[in-house]
Amino acid sequence: MKWKVLSSLILFSQVVVVLAAEPSWDQYNQLLKKYISPAEHHGTKLNWVKYSQLKKDPDFSLVIKQLENFSPDNLTTKEEKLAFYINAYNILALKTIVDNWPVKSIKDVGSLFESVWKKDAGQIGGKTVTLNEVEHEILRPLGDPRIHMAIVCASVSCPDLRTEAYAANTLNEQLDDQTNRFLSNPAKGLKIDGNKVRISRIFNWFKEDFQPGGVEVFIRQYKELPSDANIKANMPYDWTVNGE
Repeated sequence: MKWKVLSSLILFSQVVVVLAAEPSWDQYNQLLKKYISPAEHHGTKLNWVKYSQLKKDPDFSLVIKQLENFSPDNLTTKEEKLAFYINAYNILALKTIVDNWPVKSIKDVGSLFESVWKKDAGQIGGKTVTLNEVEHEILRPLGDPRIHMAIVCASVSCPDLRTEAYAANTLNEQLDDQTNRFLSNPAKGLKIDGNKVRISRIFNWFKEDFQPGGVEVFIRQYKELPSDANIKANMPYDWTVNGE
């Protein structure tokens, strides 16, 4: 009888370890729901972030601390890594704006000698990282181009910041939804005028990530385009901060 109880406890502890591979994003989820709301800025519909209020909320410091203390070594699957580092990028982008608030653009945080992307943005698992490192050295090599519709550089023309954290078990649905939402926004994702199709400059900046097949094949998975579509990744990109 004692052996059965002990076996059950061991099995239960193993299950807990598996379930705890990702950090709990409860506080982050609460902040997202509390400080993000639909808005329109200069004709662009987007999710608007209340940075001035987020800056004053002590729970945001706890989320930052959680990121600092969590060891990425706990992550084993591609989905766990993608979800975690997308969340990490977005949190550090929020932190970059909050730490320098008020600021008109995330680019203003940088200088002639060092862009904001290469400045220390915070810590992950005790290691100081930049936004560049998270995006280019960790996320992009994981090989899912939908990350470009999920990571948000705190700007009006960026994809919208979701009001929920990404999670491994729902990641595929979340990334598909993000892509659909972005491509359904004619002010910053995709706009069709006859056979002329204008898309975000994101698809030009990271076009190599949409191979094999290319950008057009990727987009056609989500949106119906004219058969003779003339696609140009040249929509204006508004770097104004996506909130107040």
